[in-house]
Amino acid sequence: MINQTATQFKNVTEVCRSIFRKKNHDYGPSWRIMRPSSIIDQIFIKATRIRTIEENGMSKVNEGVEPEWMGIINYCIMGLIQLDPKMEGKELSENELIDAYDFHMNATLELMEQKNHDYGEIWRSMLVSTFTDMLLMRVNRMHQILENKGMTLASEGVESNLMDMINYSVFALIRLEEKKQA
Repeated sequence: MINQTATQFKNVTEVCRSIFRKKNHDYGPSWRIMRPSSIIDQIFIKATRIRTIEENGMSKVNEGVEPEWMGIINYCIMGLIQLDPKMEGKELSENELIDAYDFHMNATLELMEQKNHDYGEIWRSMLVSTFTDMLLMRVNRMHQILENKGMTLASEGVESNLMDMINYSVFALIRLEEKKQA
């Protein structure tokens, strides 16, 4: 099952990477001016929309929640790139940007595989709405960490929270796809 999860992870994140690349073509790296707090707020907006749709059972904008989950994944990668000291103040070509995207996504995949091993794929038994709540909780955590100027006493930093949020979003997309196929 763990190999299946890695394959599903790669399939989901390849779609996200393709969207990221296309948006980079359309807009360029305009997001590079955003501070981490603004990127976190973009994640907050998307997670709040998902929760509203989950609670109301419908959306008035003709898009489901899947594009929002994918947007969260891409915003998390943007946040990781922005927080990477090697990227600070650096203008990146499209290839450098995609290389940075791939670097952070591969690190996130490795984290998922480690945690998945230890937790025994418990996420497959969780409700998708729980992933939404976990994202919203982590947004609040990251706001607090940023208010504390990045200093934590006993907790993971913003980067770890962003990586976990990518994994929760991938899990949600996998679960949603499996539900469609059932």
